[in-house]
Amino acid sequence: MKKLILFVCALLATSLAAAQFRVEVTGVGLTQVPIAIAQFKAEEGSPQKVSAVVQADLERSGQFRGSSPVAGTWDEAARMDLAAWRQKGSDAAVVGSITKLADGRFDVRFRLWDLAKGQDLGGQSHVVVAADLRLAAHRIADYVYEKITGDKGVFSTRIAYITKSSGLYNLWVADADGENAQSALSSPEPIISPAWSPSGKQLAYVSFESRKPVVYVHEVATGKRRLLANFKGSNSAPAWSPDGRQVAVTLTRDGISQIYLMDANGGEPKRLAQSGSIDTEPVFTADGKTLYFVSDRGGSPQIYRMPVTGGNAERVTFNGTYNISPSLSVDGKYLAYVSRVNGQFKLHVMDLASGVAQAITDTASDESPSFSPNGRLIMYATVQQGKEALMTTTVDGKIKARLAGQFGDIREPDWGPVLK
Repeated sequence: MKKLILFVCALLATSLAAAQFRVEVTGVGLTQVPIAIAQFKAEEGSPQKVSAVVQADLERSGQFRGSSPVAGTWDEAARMDLAAWRQKGSDAAVVGSITKLADGRFDVRFRLWDLAKGQDLGGQSHVVVAADLRLAAHRIADYVYEKITGDKGVFSTRIAYITKSSGLYNLWVADADGENAQSALSSPEPIISPAWSPSGKQLAYVSFESRKPVVYVHEVATGKRRLLANFKGSNSAPAWSPDGRQVAVTLTRDGISQIYLMDANGGEPKRLAQSGSIDTEPVFTADGKTLYFVSDRGGSPQIYRMPVTGGNAERVTFNGTYNISPSLSVDGKYLAYVSRVNGQFKLHVMDLASGVAQAITDTASDESPSFSPNGRLIMYATVQQGKEALMTTTVDGKIKARLAGQFGDIREPDWGPVLK
């Protein structure tokens, strides 16, 4: 997989990815919670195996590992012999039911038990149409994750990525596990750099329909789009401010790639630095006060940061001669990026407090890291076993999940926010 920094907004090669993925989880974490997810009562009559989706979500997070439920039929109202469940090696259990209603919808109910403490941690009911059964399962997994770990779950969020097939480029929007992919845009010209707005209602991206890179904003629900940046030269690498009011873009209107800030509704951009070097790939910190970006001002591509108001830039990466594609965890503790090491492109994570960074993958063609909204996982594209694939990894690299396209390639993933 050829790695190209967006200094000149060159096209990243893309290939076909199917809308359906399978999840393959590998690795072992140090403190995984053993959890039993019993088959929901009457689930065999449902078009979606909700309990299986819940278990896959939780295992992919790296915080849980599946354990065997007690034999029998269980639902949210069942009298639980907690000691018997604990003897099966579980610290938590989820039981539930799926009931088809007269209007064709499904009532999905569940209850979560903390077996270690002997506590009922509550439950919920989700009444959904058949097409939303997977979403109900993701929301159950979110509930379980938050109750057990104290962190927000991200299983009901969405991702975006790019594919190419037979000369047609597609911008896809899918569930966080890669399922239910829907094409938001198809074009015979390249599409690159999708970026979710903080609301999760819009995607900014770069299109080459005008025979040069131009930035558009796409309304996910309606499919409507509007032109954001079409200035002289290249318009690329959009990044939303945390409040959604501004977008940082890379423009060559002044003859060299530089970072500009503009209103999310359009207007005249403001140049943030006056360097004579190439600056690109901006990303905001969660407080909106700082921009991380890539620049060759030191002689090779490295990651820097500077105030959003402009001013002096501070170099962040020092190991290696080629460090690109910054992504920040929401808590500001970690920086994910791609570094070229001995000709291989590997995903690295830096502890920003100490400045210590380490490679967390054993692949050689990693690209486009994107943190989950809770900062616990990183999504990226890579080549594994000869096939290009979308992956997630825990921040320490110990547990990875492959979301494998059935027929081809996946590029430039971006993880959307938790919807309000």
